[in-house]
Amino acid sequence: MTLDQLVTQLRAAYGQALRAVVLYGSTVAGERIPRRSDSNVLVVVSELPLETLRAAAAVTKAWVAEGNPPPMLFTEREWRSSADVFPMEYSDILERNRVLFGDDVFAGISVSPEHLRLQVEQEAMGKLLHLRQSVFGAGADTRAQLEILERSLSKLMILLRAVVRLYGGTPPTDYEALSRMVADRSGFDAESLVRVVRHVRGQTRIRAGEAAKALGDYLLAVEHLAHHLDRFAKV
Repeated sequence: MTLDQLVTQLRAAYGQALRAVVLYGSTVAGERIPRRSDSNVLVVVSELPLETLRAAAAVTKAWVAEGNPPPMLFTEREWRSSADVFPMEYSDILERNRVLFGDDVFAGISVSPEHLRLQVEQEAMGKLLHLRQSVFGAGADTRAQLEILERSLSKLMILLRAVVRLYGGTPPTDYEALSRMVADRSGFDAESLVRVVRHVRGQTRIRAGEAAKALGDYLLAVEHLAHHLDRFAKV
């Protein structure tokens, strides 16, 4: 399903209730990695009764079947009032978006630095705990170890972009540059992330015999970042 087809089918499903369809994230920024990057879509509607939600279920199912995450779906009222609940996500959408259909849904929306700080610290620790669980589950299986690195990278980059914004900067769209910027500020080895970026891009693959060390270095970098943010929050 192409983006144009998605918009056409969403318009048919939601009718006059559809206010906007917005593409956001790595695809807009130009850091899209084939078969690894998702096409993230925001959908804003005026209202969302159950029967309308059911009508759009087939569209969502077909979109997800293409390997994309389900569209992020808000009513207008929810979209206007939730920047304090999802400051990281809103920051990313506000900075990197392309309106595919509908109204300007960004006017008057801003993200509080304090709300962003709280979510960044929570997300960093949550990512660390989830990564540890995944490492335990993978054991010595090198294919599983590589899959952990490949699956987790894009979500880690969302976190790194939020960290840059927390410091008052503008995050670069390039994953390598972003990794180096945050590593320099936080004090961990950037190469542990850069190596995974290059692997996922298909530039320099991590061989099976290198997977355990690459995963260990990656985990150490996330640990260091989480602890750095914990200290930052208490300054």
